[in-house]
Amino acid sequence: MPANSALRRTFAVIAALPLLTLAACGYGSEAKDDGAVKVAAGAKKIDGLDSVRIGYFGNLTHATALVGKQKGFFQKSLGGTEAKYQVFNAGPSEIEALNSDSIDIGWIGPSPAINGYTASKGKNLRIIGGSASGGVKLVVNPDKIKSLKDVKGKKIATPQLGNTQDVAFLNWIAEQGWKVDAQSGKGDVSVVRTDNKITPDAYKSGSIDGAWVPEPTASKLVAEGAKVLLDESSLWPDKKFVITNIIVRQEFLKDHPKAVEAVLKAAVETNKWINANSDEAKAAANKQLGIDSGKELPADVLDPAWKSIQITDDPLAATLNTEAEHAVKAGLLENPLLKGIYDLTLLNKVLKAEGASTVDDAGLGVQ
Repeated sequence: MPANSALRRTFAVIAALPLLTLAACGYGSEAKDDGAVKVAAGAKKIDGLDSVRIGYFGNLTHATALVGKQKGFFQKSLGGTEAKYQVFNAGPSEIEALNSDSIDIGWIGPSPAINGYTASKGKNLRIIGGSASGGVKLVVNPDKIKSLKDVKGKKIATPQLGNTQDVAFLNWIAEQGWKVDAQSGKGDVSVVRTDNKITPDAYKSGSIDGAWVPEPTASKLVAEGAKVLLDESSLWPDKKFVITNIIVRQEFLKDHPKAVEAVLKAAVETNKWINANSDEAKAAANKQLGIDSGKELPADVLDPAWKSIQITDDPLAATLNTEAEHAVKAGLLENPLLKGIYDLTLLNKVLKAEGASTVDDAGLGVQ
């Protein structure tokens, strides 16, 4: 198939993903008792807004959102404006919710942010802050795979075609000198796109030999007998790479900067608290996961997963640009025009007020 046709098919698949997800579960879930701290009586609204709608995943790499919600940091910062939450299972559905004005701000991975920004020709979102680094591992069946070279010829799961981990794994495969068709996943390694929720069952059944996945899925597999063969952080300078960003609708950022600043202030306060109170923060994140999913993580999964994630205000913009280059090299993305994807003005304002170091947009900020 010609390269351009393959790319068009990729975009068709990516464009269809939000619709498939939405058909299954709507934009996101709003539990009756979602664990959120309620608006204090008599508190003043910000920008006259009744609410700010915040999206995130029920995933430990979204710890800022989990802990900020559970401990009330967002609601405290927003005063009389209610912090409303929606929980998503995948990036495409969150981007669709942002595009359709169903959420205002969201925690999301780099690949969906890049795809959303480029698909709208730079008109729908901005990345306004960082949240987490790391928390991604290649875990394998130790009876079948004993070294990195043994991955060749095996069946390895990633969460979704073109998602952040899928792109990273395809790039790693290419660096080994192996060949895989990005669309079908067939080649020297069989890349099996499998939802994180069912990956542990796929591993137990033997239908996959391992997985390149985020936490806590990686630690769930280890609890089933898998071994960590590679931590993705070892492949990056300073062992840091973006796994979660904060995004906002451009219209909301323009019309309600005070509300956006309030959410960013809460995010910075949450991150500071998490890094100073790791055990308590871990428990708070797990409690919120339990509320959102109906089940908290057991200690043998929670503890190693939590240790592998770094919470940070820095969006690690240079690594996002590198991840975009990896997607292009894999044939999953045309050369993206990412100039303007970041607007870190309000984040740096908050950081300065906190006496903290400001962060850089790697030349990808607004003009």
